[in-house]
Amino acid sequence: MSAAARPSLSRVALNGAACLSLGFILLPLIFVTWLAFFRQEIPSFPPEGYSLKWFSAAATNKPFIDGFILSLQVGVLATLIGLALGVPASLALVRHHITLGPAVNTLLLLPLVMPGIVLGTALYVFQIETEIATGLPVLGSLGGLIAAHTLVVIPWVVRLVTASLAGFDRTIEEAAQNLGAGPLTTFWRVTLPSIRPGIVAAGLFGFVTSFGNLEMSLFLVGPGRTTLPIAILQYLEWKIDPTVAAASLIQIVLIAVAMVVTDRYVKLSRVV
Repeated sequence: MSAAARPSLSRVALNGAACLSLGFILLPLIFVTWLAFFRQEIPSFPPEGYSLKWFSAAATNKPFIDGFILSLQVGVLATLIGLALGVPASLALVRHHITLGPAVNTLLLLPLVMPGIVLGTALYVFQIETEIATGLPVLGSLGGLIAAHTLVVIPWVVRLVTASLAGFDRTIEEAAQNLGAGPLTTFWRVTLPSIRPGIVAAGLFGFVTSFGNLEMSLFLVGPGRTTLPIAILQYLEWKIDPTVAAASLIQIVLIAVAMVVTDRYVKLSRVV
C-alpha cells in the first residue's frame, strides 16, 4: 500500500468508528421513537400496525400533566437561581485571584460528577437535620426541592460561563471604561452581551438536567407532589405500553426544538 493511501484509509477507519459510536448512542432514541407509534398495547416485534393514540393518552394522563407542571416550575426556578449564583461565582473565579480558587472551582463542579443516588441521600439527610434543628418544614417542601435542583444547575453555569469568560478579550472592557463607562455599565453593555452564549447555554443545559432529574427527586418530593420522571416511573410499575414512549418522545422533541431555536440566536456551538 502506498504512503498516500494510508492517511485516506486511516480517515475512513476513523469516520467508520465515529459513525458506529454515534449509532450506538442514538439506538435507544431510535427504539423509543419507533415504540411510540406501535398500535398494540403490549410491545412486540414486529409491530401489528402503527397509531398516534398513545400521544393522546400521554397528553391526557393527569399524573403526567401534574408532573410536567411541577418539573417545569422547579426547573425554571432552579435555573434562574443557579444563574444568579453561578454567574458571579464564575466572574470571581476568572477575574480575581482567590486563594483557594481551584478548590472552590472543584467544589462547585462536584454535583455534576457525583452519582444522583449519593447526592439525593446526602440532601435527604441534610434536610432532615435542618428540619430538626430549625423546626422549619424543609423536607418534602417545594422550596427544599428547588434548592436541591439548584445544586445540579450551578455546575453547568460555572463550567459554561467560565469557558465564555476565558475566551473574552478584556481590552474591550478597558476601552469602555476609558470612554467613561462605570463598572456596572461596562458589565451590562459589554461583558454580559459577550458572554451571553455561555449564559444561555448554561441555563438551557441546567434546565434540562433539572427537568429530567429522577434519582435525587425521589428522595425529596413530598406527599401529593411528583415530577414527570417520577410519574413515568410510577406508571411503569403497573403498566408497560407505548404511552411512556410517547411521553418521552414529546419531551425529546420539545428539548430539541428549544436547543435548535436557542442556537439559532446565540450560537451554542461557541461554548459547547
